[in-house]
Amino acid sequence: MTDALKRLSEEGVAIWLDDLSRKRITSGNLAELIDQSHVVGVTTNPSIFQKAISSGDGYEQQLSDLAARKVTVEEAIRMITTADVRDAADILRPVFDATEGQDGRVSIEVDPRLAHNTKATVAEAKQLAWLVDRPNTLIKIPATKAGLPAITETIGRGISVNVTLIFSLERYREVMDAYLAGLEQAKAKGLDLSKIHSVASFFVSRVDTEIDKRLDAIGTDEAKSLKGKAALANARLAYQAYEEVFGSDRWGALDKAGANKQRPLWASTGVKDPAYKDTLYVDDLVAPGTVNTMPEATLEATADHGEIVGNTIAGTYEQARAELDAVEKLGISYDDVVQLLEDEGVEKFEASWNDLLKSTEAELKKLAPSEG
Repeated sequence: MTDALKRLSEEGVAIWLDDLSRKRITSGNLAELIDQSHVVGVTTNPSIFQKAISSGDGYEQQLSDLAARKVTVEEAIRMITTADVRDAADILRPVFDATEGQDGRVSIEVDPRLAHNTKATVAEAKQLAWLVDRPNTLIKIPATKAGLPAITETIGRGISVNVTLIFSLERYREVMDAYLAGLEQAKAKGLDLSKIHSVASFFVSRVDTEIDKRLDAIGTDEAKSLKGKAALANARLAYQAYEEVFGSDRWGALDKAGANKQRPLWASTGVKDPAYKDTLYVDDLVAPGTVNTMPEATLEATADHGEIVGNTIAGTYEQARAELDAVEKLGISYDDVVQLLEDEGVEKFEASWNDLLKSTEAELKKLAPSEG
């Protein structure tokens, strides 16, 4: 079953699971995926936790204890989510040790309601790192305008970061710049740069979803011929930007000081359009030094029928640029699309977080001990 996943790993792509729940931890499923499916990391987000905790499976005892202590709903959610991340981090610790901190990582996101508040994001990142208290944690910070200085400050404090919700090439370059600035701050403080890690989560499928919708609205043969091409083109040009930045003199000075490259992570790799092969955003985004975080369905599809044929990014930059230019020529604004996707991404995570607050509050009320 896992030959394709093994080949993917051998091509230098780290396979991470884009999901986490208490049941996945306690049933041994996560350990099994690490052992048998080449999974070397886990990402979470507010939507994943909302789904996991709302299912109730495995959270009853902790919710009952939290209700007895009369904690606030915010505190309850943080206790529950950090417990899951801590346990997953412990399961992945051997991978972390074997890869010298490169993999074996578990990501947890700052409260999405803070996405436009730099100071609060940094404070939350520090709090989450302290609460989880595992060296193989990555704190997720969204790549909003307010998120960029928060990334620099958090990295500058020696806290490893997963930058999330990156859609545009320009923003991605700003993210890499924020990371390097953070490393420079850390270096000035005398921190050990080899202990600081980061990934940049570049979102894939949502770009096709939005651009395909606009191509369908145009409806010409030329427009239809470009469907399903923009997301891959965008991601491939992101890898080109990565190669440029991490081949620069600025990076060279940090590299000499023991710093780690910020790896591009392909996020949102589950295919949204059933007309496309379900392993599209895995098979066609293979390059060394990348991470692909997959929902379980995509992981299983790749194991079953993924076509891993070596590096599928090298040599594609000219074609990728031509495809994005062709979309732009039809009157579809790239800048408009990526800004819309960033705004929607923050809103979706905020909505999931608010749903999680409501459902958890209802559980706490139900389980609250009667007075007397």
